[in-house]
Amino acid sequence: MKIISWNTNGLRATAKQGYFTPLFKTQKPDILCLQETKAEPDQLPEYVRNVKGYYSYFSHPTIKKGYSGVAIYTKVKPKEVFYGIGMPGMDDEGRIVGAKFKDFTLINGYFPNGGQGPHRLKYKLEFYDAFLKFILRLRKNGENVIFCGDVNTAHEAIDLARPKANVENTGFLP
Repeated sequence: MKIISWNTNGLRATAKQGYFTPLFKTQKPDILCLQETKAEPDQLPEYVRNVKGYYSYFSHPTIKKGYSGVAIYTKVKPKEVFYGIGMPGMDDEGRIVGAKFKDFTLINGYFPNGGQGPHRLKYKLEFYDAFLKFILRLRKNGENVIFCGDVNTAHEAIDLARPKANVENTGFLP
């Protein structure tokens, strides 16, 4: 099974620039997970919303248009699709979409970056804690969990283009 995860930083722009359709033709993913789509489904061209041979599912923010957002494209129809982690105040930014399949549960996430001040760093850390509890509940229920996405945290210097410039960045703190 081939699962691809990609922070597209704007799905409309990705499609307009010609990067979207070739991904399916050249890479042939069984599942494609996109983060930072920055669009509601009705803002997307038909060929992006409905890729031939794939089921598509989108989560977008309910409070701020053109912000965050995630999507899953899958060749196999899931048994169930869910949006968010069941946490009021955390599910309104369109950061999680999940799909339950026969043998596993796939979660695609786009985590907050925490860089807009102390309140967002607090929110980011609370989101991490809530997400971990959510995954642990799924595992406790016997589900095999595959998680992919953009966690907005660099583990090591090699994960950044400019590590020295990011020493004080909330996504690269010790």
